[in-house]
Amino acid sequence: MEKIRTRYAPSPTGKMHVGNLRSALYEFLIAKHAGGDFMLRIEDTDQERFVDGAIDIIYRTMEKTGLIHDEGPDKDGGYGPYVQSERMKTGIYMKYARELIDKGEAYYCFCDKERLASLKTEVVEGKEISIYDKHCLGLSQEEIQANLEAGKPFVIRQNIPNEGKTTFHDELYGDITVDNSELDDMILIKSDGFPTYNFANVVDDHTMNITHVVRGNEYLSSSPKYVRLYDAFGWQVPVYIHLPLITDENHKKLAKRSGHASFEDLLEQGFVTEAIINYIALLGWSPEDNREIFSLQELIEEFDYRRISKSPAVFDIVKLRWMNGEYIKAMDFDAFFEMAEPCLQAALPGEFDLKKIAAMVKTRIEVFPDIPEMVDFFRELPEYDAAMYTHKKMKTDAASSLEVLKEVLPILEDQEDYSNDALYQALSSYVERKGCKNGYVMWPVRTAVSGKQMTPAGATEIMEILGKEESLRRIRKGIELLRNA
Repeated sequence: MEKIRTRYAPSPTGKMHVGNLRSALYEFLIAKHAGGDFMLRIEDTDQERFVDGAIDIIYRTMEKTGLIHDEGPDKDGGYGPYVQSERMKTGIYMKYARELIDKGEAYYCFCDKERLASLKTEVVEGKEISIYDKHCLGLSQEEIQANLEAGKPFVIRQNIPNEGKTTFHDELYGDITVDNSELDDMILIKSDGFPTYNFANVVDDHTMNITHVVRGNEYLSSSPKYVRLYDAFGWQVPVYIHLPLITDENHKKLAKRSGHASFEDLLEQGFVTEAIINYIALLGWSPEDNREIFSLQELIEEFDYRRISKSPAVFDIVKLRWMNGEYIKAMDFDAFFEMAEPCLQAALPGEFDLKKIAAMVKTRIEVFPDIPEMVDFFRELPEYDAAMYTHKKMKTDAASSLEVLKEVLPILEDQEDYSNDALYQALSSYVERKGCKNGYVMWPVRTAVSGKQMTPAGATEIMEILGKEESLRRIRKGIELLRNA
């Protein structure tokens, strides 16, 4: 059986979009699940869109996500060069384009911008494109030679017949047949000598022995042209897997300007790499059971591309936040603290036991930027309304809370040991003597020392962090607030 070889072939045009990362992940999983090879190839033929530093982003992202390539610009596996601009210098694209010309499958086109602008247009997938009329296909060999010798600018176009049909197979969509009359004579070599993305892809995939081509379903409409190129050369067509669209919550294509459209955006928003990869794996693919949490190794073992859906996948930031929270809960504490510490320091400058506070928030946050708002009350008691003391479930109101705070104040003033355990014991003894439920006492105390409806810890844990002096100051302030309510 032929060894499976997949490739991730990004263009260095900026941050790595979620859709590109999913393609890379699926290509990696397909290869690794079958014990095959995963290759990185840089497609930099579109010089106008090239962004400095983008290649570094690609390397950094793949290393961070664990999508380690077996071959690439930095790991020659015998199929290099792995950068298209370097491959172009070998003359490979022009060589194959001329081979197509000799076979009558491509031709030189010398039409200038003015003539091309005068051609009729059609709206395809919402874009207005001009349909080339094969004008230069009729040029004689003498005319072609004269134009070439005169240095007249040219492109090389694919020659697609007007009659007949072209059929190709996709693993998810099955057999797809189109009328050749619907296919335009696409450009293979541009006037600057660079191959187009479409042509370079076909040549590179064949010469690098790629067996499975995985890409977004926006390329479905171009696939018949690719298949015609494979057939023209007499090459084996790779296995095609076209992935479903990723949409936002409004079912519109996830735009690059979206706040969570790229891997780096998500990292900046406090998501952990493993959660991002886990979530992106489920954007279009589902396992046999309803399981949702997977390590990369578990994904390799489970991934079957036949379980990829054709339906658009919705990027649900709420679901990703939940999943990220699950990963944070499962993190080793030291690793968690290393990531949480900058947020804690920014929120709590001064003398605080940040490790204790980190332990409080670890199971309660979904992303690291949740931390400051959760802990800012330690630094300064916020202004709050006396209505917060009323809690139906705890059976508390302003009057009962005032009574409790006045009665626990002398107990807490006399308390020397302000550790959580000692404070809890002191308040529990008071609860016992009063003959009430725990929450009847703890709710007003927690409200007084935090000024918040939701806190990452209970009353006595908060007081341990605040210390005796600050805890008492806040309780006295709570008494004052309730008296004036």
